[in-house]
Amino acid sequence: MSTVQIGVIGTGSISSLHLNAYKNNPDATIYAVCDLNEARAKETAEKYGAVKVYTDYNDLLADPGVEAVSICTWNNTHAEISIAAVRAGKHVLVEKPLCRSVEEALNIQKAVEETGKILQIGYVRRYDPNGQLLRSLVEDGRLGEIYYAKASILRRLGNPGGWFSDIERSGGGPLIDIGVHAIDICWYMMGRPKAVSVSANTYRKLGNRSNVQDLSFYKAADYDASKNTVEDMANALIRFENGASLMVDVSFTLHGKQDETAIRLYGDKGGMEIEPETTFVTEINNRIVNVIPQTDHKGFGFEAAFQNEINHFVENVKNGTQPISPVEDGVEMMKILCGIYESAEKGAEVRL
Repeated sequence: MSTVQIGVIGTGSISSLHLNAYKNNPDATIYAVCDLNEARAKETAEKYGAVKVYTDYNDLLADPGVEAVSICTWNNTHAEISIAAVRAGKHVLVEKPLCRSVEEALNIQKAVEETGKILQIGYVRRYDPNGQLLRSLVEDGRLGEIYYAKASILRRLGNPGGWFSDIERSGGGPLIDIGVHAIDICWYMMGRPKAVSVSANTYRKLGNRSNVQDLSFYKAADYDASKNTVEDMANALIRFENGASLMVDVSFTLHGKQDETAIRLYGDKGGMEIEPETTFVTEINNRIVNVIPQTDHKGFGFEAAFQNEINHFVENVKNGTQPISPVEDGVEMMKILCGIYESAEKGAEVRL
């Protein structure tokens, strides 16, 4: 069978994880790349062997040689490009978040349903090898009923600036950028119960903290410390229809001792720690036992997770199968994220 001809739209930093994974997949060919910055697009095409270079995504989508696309652009373009792509007959892998609003999400879902094309969302933590291992334990009933989860991704210095800190392009700050990962992996492990309410807070106290010296952190290509219109930190309590709850807190910048990532879920038969170290907690012979799987990955591994994500997408395109992170999940996640921002703005719990 022929390989899947891939077009990558947006050649910023996140695209390298897509491109490297496609390069490693024998069933995929990197056929075209597109970026507003022509020099960067040409450099990427040369590095990965793409035969076509575009600066307008519409031209790439009009190319009959492109069968599927990865969308690695600013959040404010995800909806318009996703809709244009499926209507052009292309299958889509779109980076998280799906978009910036529930309205945009519903428009994307409508286009996917009308065209019958595959749309997979880049909720990459679902594809992590350890995450898949723990998900299999959940499916086997080893945790029983999962009734509580807690997730933290706290960065003490880590506002990337640029488009990340521009609410018009990003849709928000750490909540919509890294918080979506924390919320989604917990929601996925919990069986994707329907969210019914959120109570949340957001804070803008520290900005980009460009005054801090002697510490490096990732900066967007268009970094500008003087521009910041997103929150520094967000926290929320999410309640689900089945009675379960999720507490989450995330930050770009915080006066903390160190960066911290901790994702944990608790059931009536067992518990799990997804990060920082994969652990399954159970009871054996009336003893509480911590089980640490013997794998090559102690915690979340970006490269392995992205490779699995890309492999899954290519397989779906070739076989016509549906992804484990479909557009419907993106709609529900946008309801949660937008509900959190609404609750914080109102200072009150919001029903979803």
